[in-house]
Amino acid sequence: MHVSVNGVRLFFDVEGAKFVPDGPMMREKPMLLMLHGGPGFDHSIYRPAYSALADIAQIIYLDHRGNGRSEDGPRERWTLAQWGDDVHAFCEALGIVDPIVLGASFGGMVALSYTTRHPDHPSRLILISTEAAGGSYRERRVALFERFGGPEVGVLARRRFLEPKGPLDQTERDAWLRLAMPVYTRMPRDPDMARRAVNRREVALHWFARPDGESDRFNMFPDLGRIRCPTLVLGGEDDPMHPIESQADIAAALPPHLVQFERFAGCGHGVINDAPERALAVIRHFITGPK
Repeated sequence: MHVSVNGVRLFFDVEGAKFVPDGPMMREKPMLLMLHGGPGFDHSIYRPAYSALADIAQIIYLDHRGNGRSEDGPRERWTLAQWGDDVHAFCEALGIVDPIVLGASFGGMVALSYTTRHPDHPSRLILISTEAAGGSYRERRVALFERFGGPEVGVLARRRFLEPKGPLDQTERDAWLRLAMPVYTRMPRDPDMARRAVNRREVALHWFARPDGESDRFNMFPDLGRIRCPTLVLGGEDDPMHPIESQADIAAALPPHLVQFERFAGCGHGVINDAPERALAVIRHFITGPK
């Protein structure tokens, strides 16, 4: 399905009903809005893992502008500010009130942009394996990639994060996908996940590879104090892409009475792949618990 938002048509999909029969009444479920990572991928990377939450929430999967099945729009508007505003406008267009917003990795950055720019809009916020400022903990990333991927991956990580020689060229990007991405997690990912995803390389290059790319320049820490909703922060202690220190920094910057921070030992990027039962249990409790 598509809806026109801020000059582009955004694709979204829905899992589960908003109202379900419950004895003599129809019970309303909260709405869980999923913001996918990347950029360049689509919402399919969340499925089927997060379908386990459809019994307690209506799930809406959104493809960001320029990603997945959504329209591109002008490339100069591929920014965190625009992606965050798109989330708010998407909810307004569909009449979504008090959403629970979940973002992992890049999706967590979009979730932070949305929430800091529209702090009264979400009812709850879930952040997984993300960062609030670009280019953080570079040495730590290199060390973790080398630890889990060996010297060859360590060289790639050092080239990507530490050596000021410009963005990775095509050969290096292909090597990154082949050698480094498999060590993002401790358990192997389903190989069909990448095969069925809509991969939009142009938006990834815009984000990561341009000399003025936003991936290394953004900083939302000055605005984190604007967040007013309960926030769950999850991170894997073995995540080489966004080390656990990045999530600890976010949790420390949020109002203490709002934040719940969960560390996952032995887990890499995204935590769901490496510890699905525990991670989903934590998320489920956060969704259904008191505010």
